[in-house]
Amino acid sequence: MAWSFSLGRLLGSELRVHVTFFLLLAWVGFAAYSNGGWPVAIDNIMFVLALFACVVAHEFGHALMARRYGIRTPDITLLPIGGLARLERMPEKPMQEVWVALAGPAVNLAIWAILVVLGAGMQLGSIAQIDSAGTGLLNRLAYVNLLLAAFNMIPAFPMDGGRVFRALLCLRMDRAKATRIAAVSGQVVAVGLGFLGLTSGNPILVLIAVFVFIAANAENQDVALKSVTRRVKARDAMITEFTALSPEDTLATAAQAVIHTTQHEFPVLERDGNLMGFVTRDRLFAALASDHPRSESAASVMEPDIPQVALASGLDEVLDGLHKGAPAIAVCTKSGHLAGYITRENIGELMVIQGR
Repeated sequence: MAWSFSLGRLLGSELRVHVTFFLLLAWVGFAAYSNGGWPVAIDNIMFVLALFACVVAHEFGHALMARRYGIRTPDITLLPIGGLARLERMPEKPMQEVWVALAGPAVNLAIWAILVVLGAGMQLGSIAQIDSAGTGLLNRLAYVNLLLAAFNMIPAFPMDGGRVFRALLCLRMDRAKATRIAAVSGQVVAVGLGFLGLTSGNPILVLIAVFVFIAANAENQDVALKSVTRRVKARDAMITEFTALSPEDTLATAAQAVIHTTQHEFPVLERDGNLMGFVTRDRLFAALASDHPRSESAASVMEPDIPQVALASGLDEVLDGLHKGAPAIAVCTKSGHLAGYITRENIGELMVIQGR
């Protein structure tokens, strides 16, 4: 994730923190200092750090349960509004998704139980005392972990309860339709949270509402896209009419190709039709801006490591390659000749044509 940096690896996943998290700490510290001086400021900062340690534990609950089903978690990012565990994929079997989703709140309940055993105690109606240093760190942590477990189990996507809701719906309908229902549920909840945040003057609640609304819509679009790509083959989506470059073509030739076509990427083909790589418009412009001689070979600025798929490959395999940063995916014949290529733009066009 952009604007985040690594704190190291823990339990097989990279732990990252977003720079805006430090803005939250600064805001909490300043507000507490204004009200009670340094002792209160330090106490509140320690509480926030302890709280986010619980959030990280929550995310590792998801990660470790997902690992049981062969799903890795490359990284976990700490954000001002919580944590984000990036699973390499979501479980396709509904009950696996249920257990992965429940693992996070289960960790919060376990933390709450441990803190209660250690002597934490707080009346359930004492939410107004959470930001009070006099309440005690353990008491506040216990109460907040209970709240986190309950809040995450609201049956609205993308919260854990929404994922459970979606998984249970998948037992009776296809995943795309189940996701649409869960996403709409999530957006309704987001509107309610936003209204509550605005009327109560709580900016954090408004921020959570915006995140929930956007995340629900993004998940809905992602699942809809994957639903379409499972039914479409690479040969049905590839660009077949394109201008190609040869290894002898220069930067000047590539520049003319940019002017006379609408392409953003140009395959460089050997004489036998095999692919060498792609010259992208961005790389070409960067080379021209850095005063590379226009007589220099265009192949000197090409991207050589282009993923290749067969004509009969599913579009989901193509999407995996594009998500990893490739400018295009080459669709090749059995003999290795380039038959066409696929970019993010023409997949978007395909989605519009498909009516999704």
